[in-house]
Amino acid sequence: MQTKSILALAVFAAFAAGAQADEYYGGDRALQVTSTRAAADVRAEARIEAATHSTIPAASKVHEVVKSTADTQALRAQAANAVRLGQISHGELPLL
Repeated sequence: MQTKSILALAVFAAFAAGAQADEYYGGDRALQVTSTRAAADVRAEARIEAATHSTIPAASKVHEVVKSTADTQALRAQAANAVRLGQISHGELPLL
């Protein structure tokens, strides 16, 4: 019972604070908007965007395969040489 009365008091206080803020900031003046575009133009633009917009993230889309001109055997030989020279690591890192 105590919790319900505290909750009701908090809700009442929040509404009272909102009413005071509305009076402080000018009430109806905060809701006035001046537009430079016609409503029909905005609606037409919204229809075009809704029809062409994709909800699939760009990172999730499949990209076309890029054809490489590099030779696979040459790349493997270069990687093996880099491992031998210690330029790149090999295998799993040990747990410390």
